[in-house]
Amino acid sequence: MNKNTFIVGFMLFAIFFGAGNLIFPPKLGLESGEHIWLSALGFIVTGVGLPLLGIIVSAFYSGGYSKALKQIHPWFSLFFLSAIYLSIGPFLAIPRTAATSFEIALQPFLQGETEIPQLIFTSLFFILSLWLALSPSKMVERVGSILTPALLISIAALVIKAVFALSDINYVTSATTTESMFFKGFVSGYLTMDALASVAFSVIVISAIQSKGVNQKQLVQQTIYAGIIAAGALALIYLSLAWIGSKSHLSEQALAYVQERNLDMGTYLLNDIAQQTFGELGRMILGIIVTLACLTTSIGLIVSVSEYFYEIYHKISYKIYALFFTVISFIIANQGLSTVLSKSVPVLLVLYPIAITVILLMFINIFINLPLLAQRLSIGLVSIISLCSVLRVNFTAQLPLKAYSMEWVIFSIIGLIFGYFLDIIVRKRA
Repeated sequence: MNKNTFIVGFMLFAIFFGAGNLIFPPKLGLESGEHIWLSALGFIVTGVGLPLLGIIVSAFYSGGYSKALKQIHPWFSLFFLSAIYLSIGPFLAIPRTAATSFEIALQPFLQGETEIPQLIFTSLFFILSLWLALSPSKMVERVGSILTPALLISIAALVIKAVFALSDINYVTSATTTESMFFKGFVSGYLTMDALASVAFSVIVISAIQSKGVNQKQLVQQTIYAGIIAAGALALIYLSLAWIGSKSHLSEQALAYVQERNLDMGTYLLNDIAQQTFGELGRMILGIIVTLACLTTSIGLIVSVSEYFYEIYHKISYKIYALFFTVISFIIANQGLSTVLSKSVPVLLVLYPIAITVILLMFINIFINLPLLAQRLSIGLVSIISLCSVLRVNFTAQLPLKAYSMEWVIFSIIGLIFGYFLDIIVRKRA
């Protein structure tokens, strides 16, 4: 591994390590209790492993996912990529940056109604995001390069001190069965949305490596090594935060407070842990760093989504796209973080199975030349089953693995096998 590999590895880490992702592992840990390591493993698979596999797979294909998806069908490529950008953009991820910032940085210090403070906070947050998104400069990149290390140092200090403070506390016993815990973590990993981001942003990573004048073999090697570096760092952070969450104890009064204010449990836990370990000052500093980190993420996402749709339809200017997506994000963010996350689950239960199928098919295709018909049938069946399942069509309730939200897996395999042999029959007749 050379210096550039480490640079790209840390860049990969920075792309996937959004401040908003910090809220999911503590909540998962609290809900998993003594089964923390099993559920954390499931979370790592979809929250870390799958996104990085998505980046690595793209290195094997000239033109990346865009060209590969167009071969499956141009309309599928357009709709799927548009759905991904809208999800990691104005409908889910961008509103989450503002809502998370508010609940970590400001909510704990407010008494009474929070609607007006939230409205003011998100207004300032998105005005600044839009202003910087409309004036692309290296400032955001430079600020981001400072904030990521600062956030890492804060999390590291939080984890280290919490380990000593909580190491003698027994796990909170979980009533959930061991059998379902891996799948609970697996589906919880969807909330990071990083697998979707890997499909959308893989071109950025590949371009960064190619700019150093590497050949195809070196491109693949450096992408794999960079992925290992980023995966190791992400997994360590997520596991640490999940472990802390599993050791947390919330009183009935605290639970009632969370429910009464419709707060997200992950942000509440993160605030509570910060207060226990470093007091009010530590919690304030963490809130400021998380807010600024979320701000840079918001700006980057507004730019990326606006540029994508501007490339598709030039008659609308980039600035209009940026303004439109910012306004949508502002409206959704003011519904509250819990609402944003709850609304995201059905969307992710449709998009994630499709993304997983696409990534795995492209991975298999590296070693075995899969017929196009097999890929189309597999992706088509997964898309139909996932959509029907979320819409609660009657027959989906009886499907195998439905209890684990994994009912689409069998259909992806059936589509692949049936399409493979059907292609052989068609070729023989031709």
